[in-house]
Amino acid sequence: MSANRKSTAAKAAKPVVYIDGEAGTTGLEIRRRLDGVDGIAVRSIAADKRKDEAARLAMMREADLVVLCLPDAAAIEAAAWLATLGDAAPKVIDASTAHRVADGWVYGFPELDAGQALAVRAARRVSNPGCYPTGAIALIRPLVDAGLIPADYPITVNAVSGYSGGGRSMIEAYEAGQAPLFELYGLTLQHKHVPELQKYSGLSMRPIFVPSVGNFRQGMLVSVPLHLDALPAKPAARDLEAVLARHYAGATRVKILPADTAGSSRLDALALNGTDKLELRVYANERHRQAVLVARLDNLGKGASGAAVQNLELMLGLV
Repeated sequence: MSANRKSTAAKAAKPVVYIDGEAGTTGLEIRRRLDGVDGIAVRSIAADKRKDEAARLAMMREADLVVLCLPDAAAIEAAAWLATLGDAAPKVIDASTAHRVADGWVYGFPELDAGQALAVRAARRVSNPGCYPTGAIALIRPLVDAGLIPADYPITVNAVSGYSGGGRSMIEAYEAGQAPLFELYGLTLQHKHVPELQKYSGLSMRPIFVPSVGNFRQGMLVSVPLHLDALPAKPAARDLEAVLARHYAGATRVKILPADTAGSSRLDALALNGTDKLELRVYANERHRQAVLVARLDNLGKGASGAAVQNLELMLGLV
């Protein structure tokens, strides 16, 4: 197919989307969500051809946009194949970790700043954010941009996710009843999400990231504790909340909620399951001058598949 493969006749047709790795957790969720998206045609490869390089590349050639739902090494390989197509290459969204801080890839968090949605819309290659970084960056970046958190401030991010974010082996272990009810992991402090968390939060000091997993399929809470008097501006909780509210004014998926709307001093990690919403709250005790920033999301929604569909719609001009 030539570089100008979009003929006059084809222009009226729906753009074609191919999910490379559709059979995995993220791929299946993206496919399910795309069933409700008008204006696209989703093509699937035959089950016996999923590991056939020639068949996969043929599917990519016919697509307007390819979503990579693959392990990192396989995603790098697939991206290299796409690069060989030159001007005829389809647009691509990589849902793996492989290209999140790579040159030439646009980070697929449209709410990152005022220009990010336009950058995603214009991009040929978009890296889908990680679920944990989505919550952490959403909380931290606006406060760094506003000067309330210095770039070199020692940040700690704590988070808990449902087991569906841990890959096939973790999912199988939990669903077989062979995994603990709750566990910390990433305790070597080398979690693969840290580079993107640091870069897109605007931090010059590497943050400490402490992830955990609970015995529930999906749902996520990400929290960032702060000593308010250790911050140069010594902000009040209302100052933090006001910055977040200004940053996300007009956002349809990200909402800033007063802490008291939670109804108590507890927050359910599963409350946004099945949605593409991201909720941000500032909990604080002004007497002790301490605060906890909290993000709640579905790790398979705004934390993965929902984010991919949001980026896809922007890249194909559907919104």
